[in-house]
Amino acid sequence: MDPSLEHNLHINRRQFFGRCATGIGTAALASMLSGDASAAPTDDPFQVKAPHFAPKAKRVIYLHQSGAPSQLDLFDYKPQMKEMYDKELPASIRMGQRLTGMTSGQDRFPVAPSIFKFAQHGQSGAWFSELLPHIAGIADELCIVKTMHTEAINHDPAITFFQTGSQIAGRPSMGAWVSYGLGSTNRNLPSFVALSSNGSGNPNCQPLYDRLWGSGFLPTVYQGVKFRGSGDPILFLSNSPGVTPSLRRRMLDDIAAVNQANYDTYQDPETVTRIAQYELAFRMQTSVPELTDLSQEPDSTFEAYGEDSRTRGTYAANCLLARRLAERGVRFIQLYHRGWDQHGSVPVQLPGQCKDTDQATAALIKDLKQRGMLDETLVIWGGEFGRTIYSQGTLTPTNYGRDHHPKNFTIFMAGGGIKPGMTYGETDDFSYNIVENPMHVHDLQATILNQLGFDHERLNYRYQGRYFRLTDVHGKVMKELLA
Repeated sequence: MDPSLEHNLHINRRQFFGRCATGIGTAALASMLSGDASAAPTDDPFQVKAPHFAPKAKRVIYLHQSGAPSQLDLFDYKPQMKEMYDKELPASIRMGQRLTGMTSGQDRFPVAPSIFKFAQHGQSGAWFSELLPHIAGIADELCIVKTMHTEAINHDPAITFFQTGSQIAGRPSMGAWVSYGLGSTNRNLPSFVALSSNGSGNPNCQPLYDRLWGSGFLPTVYQGVKFRGSGDPILFLSNSPGVTPSLRRRMLDDIAAVNQANYDTYQDPETVTRIAQYELAFRMQTSVPELTDLSQEPDSTFEAYGEDSRTRGTYAANCLLARRLAERGVRFIQLYHRGWDQHGSVPVQLPGQCKDTDQATAALIKDLKQRGMLDETLVIWGGEFGRTIYSQGTLTPTNYGRDHHPKNFTIFMAGGGIKPGMTYGETDDFSYNIVENPMHVHDLQATILNQLGFDHERLNYRYQGRYFRLTDVHGKVMKELLA
């Protein structure tokens, strides 16, 4: 499968020089121009496309907890650490691992056991902190991975790595790859939607960037559309005063005619993207207000998701909106919730952050199951890395902080053909190193694409003389996690 030919066989002057100015570009151009143009760019970029094989999931809801939740205080129970309180982290455990600028100057690295209580839940016996009672209540729906690991130690490259497969900005996001590979089943909504909310744990947490849901070098028609939490859900969704729908329709027809003439002259595929996006925007003027109008939801829905779900822009409201988007055929729904960056005052900040997310996350999974949608919806919850067992800053019996920790952390998944009621992998006594069944970021990405029916090595796009893919040259499907 090489859908990239649809766009790469039609180039304008700027693209010609950009791709052919060096090295083997000249030979590549000859090959490209002699290829079979099996899909002209005038074809509908939103059309439904077949994956490589029968999928287990039709869509993804990715609940990204931006800032990095502490696995030690939520999932990875280490009761033996109580005996290590305030003792130095053994050098044999740290093994010279690089440190961030926040703790590299510390004189010592005292062990800080979690102050929160843990208990086992469900038939699976999975361990959960007292801070996540609602998620603990659906333990047997979850596949908990305790041995995720990544290559980045700072937020920006780490979250970029999770979303695009590269620490360097500029690659297509995961949602854009899915949109590119599958197309759209709803003509009136984007195939990829991004939502964001601010947490109460650390309101000044790391910022989010539009490129996290961007299309990179893929045609821009596949980038995520961000829904805002206040005002019009999408900028300029409403017509200006005095502009009627019929007038807007005539304007778009005239603009489309001009763009088509431009395309006929210059053959720039981005012109086709622009025409398609204008048309989608026009249709969204009707579909988005209906989508975001929660007045028809019964009181029982708001009770399930939590009272915050009545307030636009909250995590709970976005979880409810994610279910409504999924019902309407949106392929990839990305929620970002900021506030998990607890470098200090973990006992103070973490409870509020969990209160933001616990009930709504569990309600979303239960809601999908009750509606018969969970089997074909892959839900993912997790951050960009984990947190250290040693305290950042001063350690006291009632307070501690935790620094960034890329060597192991916890995520969980549900639905979409993932095995429920299991905990995968094991870490050492300090939750510092992986001792059994590691899972890399590229492995997660490969597994997500697999559940959507894609061989991650074959879903690629030709750009600047080489083929790119989400997993770069890495990644394996974690078959142990598949139902």
